[in-house]
Amino acid sequence: MHQLFRRKPIAALLAEGDHPNGLQRALGAGDLIMLAIGAVIGAGIFGAIGTAAAGQTVDGKVVRSGAGPALVLSFLLLGFACALAALCYAELASMIPQAGSAYAYSYATLGELVAWIIGWDLILEYAVGNVAVAISWGDYFKTLTGGWLHLPPWLTTGYRTALLSSNAEVHGLLAQAPRVAGIPILVNVPAFAIVMLITWLLMLGVRESARANNVMVVVKLLALTLFVVVGISKINPANYHPFMPNGFAGVHHGAAIVFFAYIGFDAISTAAEETKNPQRNLPIGILGGLAICTVIYIIVGAVLTGMVHYTELDPSVHADPLAFALQRVGLGTAGWLVALGAVFSMTAVLLVFQYGQPRIFYAMARDGLLPKFAAKLHGKYHTPYVTTIITGLFVAFWALIGDAGETYDLTNIGTLFAFVLVCIGVLVLRYKDPERPRPFRVPFVWPVCLGGAAACLFVMWGLPRQAWERFGWWLLIGLVVYAGYGYRRSTLRRDVADGTVDGPGL
Repeated sequence: MHQLFRRKPIAALLAEGDHPNGLQRALGAGDLIMLAIGAVIGAGIFGAIGTAAAGQTVDGKVVRSGAGPALVLSFLLLGFACALAALCYAELASMIPQAGSAYAYSYATLGELVAWIIGWDLILEYAVGNVAVAISWGDYFKTLTGGWLHLPPWLTTGYRTALLSSNAEVHGLLAQAPRVAGIPILVNVPAFAIVMLITWLLMLGVRESARANNVMVVVKLLALTLFVVVGISKINPANYHPFMPNGFAGVHHGAAIVFFAYIGFDAISTAAEETKNPQRNLPIGILGGLAICTVIYIIVGAVLTGMVHYTELDPSVHADPLAFALQRVGLGTAGWLVALGAVFSMTAVLLVFQYGQPRIFYAMARDGLLPKFAAKLHGKYHTPYVTTIITGLFVAFWALIGDAGETYDLTNIGTLFAFVLVCIGVLVLRYKDPERPRPFRVPFVWPVCLGGAAACLFVMWGLPRQAWERFGWWLLIGLVVYAGYGYRRSTLRRDVADGTVDGPGL
């Protein structure tokens, strides 16, 4: 039992990050902030914001109540919870600038078993989250190209989307789609195609990927600026009443559904081994990106719910809420331009999320918890190309048939769980290793860390019961995989047994 919680020495983590044959350091603070905006401003603000405002109903049953115009309070709640967690991330990222993110931090603070659990959990955060983003990308792509590219509905709608939709027209595709062996063929080809394109781009290297992200971030910020500028003139104050139609429960549920968008600053920490001067630049990137994105979310949410009544943002009817709102008030051209910006925006999110997941696998494989092939770097581009390809195929094929709504909740609960452990990890390391230099220190460490963990647990509580059940099964499967492979192949366990490393215990 003691070996399960043996911690990896921070010195060993730092040595891995500085290996001459490792990942290349090419990113500055500005690149990190742009990566954060690239990840956070995406499907949350262009897609899930409609679900957060209007709520969600499946088969006549209310799955979550909507926040209505109080959506801005949902974003304030999220900003508060994430600010506390981001401070904790900043301290650990500056101390342990390693590609594994929360996985590496947990390994150094809470031990191998917890590190495995969080590494397995991060698959929900990145890979599964990207399925939802890819599907939302496909929805905006249809809006953008609807006037000249006419794909049949069965090539732009996944099977699970049609199966779970409360919209009669979408659900009716199950009967109308062509069949093979009696099975309806419903596939989201645009979602599949964009994931494979992003996978190819990520193979070319981090510098090239960052440049592409910077361009897409500029486009998305221009699109959101256009939405706010033209939308303000169409605000109807009557739409703000009732302000909180479902009370605080609606605010709570609204925060829970959009939370997945805020994992952007976690993705920043996976870039630690590719960041120049990470002790300085990582805290700037994490905290600066979060602050900018929270302000953008609040402004856009206020304008959106003022332009149209929140009940019109039903996600089963309008999967592209910002473009719909502009079209609804007679601004069709602006709606098309915002849809164009949304396509660029969610492409950037796909890029950052797809960037993060292979590096989690890379760190876990380097520790022996996953097969060695997952730690291979490309000879020319110095990217973890094997795990990049595996992640791309996994996300692409799920997006081909999946539903965005059911993946949002899995991503949210996985992300929140990671945040809780990072907050706790800061306290553990302050106690276990108080003398270690900390380039960035969490102020008021006890209230910030405990408050961050409590706030994230509170947001988790707002997720549907089904999300908790699926999360429990996912963790159970992960423990079986660890017992069957990771425990026996652990590099730390082997080195401690050989006397090569004096790994700290509890």
